[in-house]
Amino acid sequence: MRWPYILKTIGILTLFFGGTMAVPMGFAVFTLDSSLMPLARAMGTTLVCAAGPAILFRRAKAETISQREGMAIVALGWTSMGLFGALPFYFSDASFFFVDAFFESVSGFTTTGSSILTNIEGMSRGLLLWRSFIQWLGGMGIIVLSIAILPFLGVGGMQLYKAEVPSPVPDKLKPRIRDTAVILWKVYALFTLAQVSLLLIAGMSVFDALNHAFTTMPTGGFSTKNASVAHFNSVTIDVIIIVFMLLAGINFSLHYQLLKGRPQALWKDSECRFFLGMCLILTALVAVNIYGTVYPEPGQALRHAAFQVVSIVTTTGYATADYELWPGMSQILLFFCMFVGASAGSTGGGMKCLRIMLCFKYSYKELFSMLHPRAVTHIKIGGKSVPEDVIRSVLGFLALYMALFALSTVLLAGTGVDFLTAFGAVAATIGNIGPGFGTVGPVENFAHIPYLGKWLLSWCMLLGRLEIYTLIILVVPEFWRK
Repeated sequence: MRWPYILKTIGILTLFFGGTMAVPMGFAVFTLDSSLMPLARAMGTTLVCAAGPAILFRRAKAETISQREGMAIVALGWTSMGLFGALPFYFSDASFFFVDAFFESVSGFTTTGSSILTNIEGMSRGLLLWRSFIQWLGGMGIIVLSIAILPFLGVGGMQLYKAEVPSPVPDKLKPRIRDTAVILWKVYALFTLAQVSLLLIAGMSVFDALNHAFTTMPTGGFSTKNASVAHFNSVTIDVIIIVFMLLAGINFSLHYQLLKGRPQALWKDSECRFFLGMCLILTALVAVNIYGTVYPEPGQALRHAAFQVVSIVTTTGYATADYELWPGMSQILLFFCMFVGASAGSTGGGMKCLRIMLCFKYSYKELFSMLHPRAVTHIKIGGKSVPEDVIRSVLGFLALYMALFALSTVLLAGTGVDFLTAFGAVAATIGNIGPGFGTVGPVENFAHIPYLGKWLLSWCMLLGRLEIYTLIILVVPEFWRK
């Protein structure tokens, strides 16, 4: 572990991150917003602190970096950005405790969307823009963005890419990892721009359209309104956001192929078919369940069912209704959605559809082997055999995910939180969903969670965003041994 090089890299990444605060600062200057001074203090503090290791270890060089070093850079880099990203909130007039500012910052970067804000519309517009902008940065990954922009990160870029990109098997679109990072960010920015344009046409203000596009494509879910998307009460806006949540939940390498003139790639991909088919079936089941019991019109039931199912499956977390008032069957289906998540290679969280598919196929293979013990069978995805090491990694991930979910639920309940809230809060944060169940549902927030609980849930958000392994491996003793 070459710590001088690791610390230098984290310092440069944090310097780059500090520079992004110029975006909300520019907005604050242009609109004479009260957030200018908190943002300026935060930017200055970040740049000064980050410059220390960047200058002190400037002579540290490496022709390549190991997988362990890549994981350390990503895990510590994300923690660093969560800490410095909290400063604009902490320095603001809203009187944040640091744990609350850190929670809001990590929730933004990890695209979770859980919030401690009790009056979102009372916040300054510059801080709301920063809150949305960090979700946009975290969606595709600020380290992937850095790989695309900073040439020196071409050294060991693949190790950093694998450690940050949420996918069992990260797609490499081009031979050079920097070219892959550039392509992913171009597609991401293009879809964001398209959504801003459509939301403006649908009647949103420029500020609201920009913020909601910044938080839809990363499947983040922060809104500028207390009532989330329900505030607009517009079928057109709901449909636009549903479409872009679905796009964000599909593997971005498929979008690249689509833009290159190969639309059949979406249908040929088995995970994409599984993801879209699951959304369709779950929407139909929830719509039937809430029609007549909650909504008298079939169109209303279909609209709200589609929005909530897609919002939770893609781990976006927007709300147009209080689903805790829906029948038990609908609530259970939505809770199931929290664990499945979106496609691998998307900006969504959760376990990922690819892992669920592999788990089902492995279970079927074991049943088949019991009936035909001498048969030689292989697990295939998209017509290709899946290597045994990938299957072991997926099964290990699923087991670790559920174990950490159970442990975190017990620990959160130990802080005095009731069972349903602890269960829902951990599911919502480790899956990067946003709203949960109990007292952290779609019309509540996380402000009342005890301080220790907020630190725990912040850890859960980082675990979910970095796919468990990248963060949890730091506590394994063998990681630090030669």
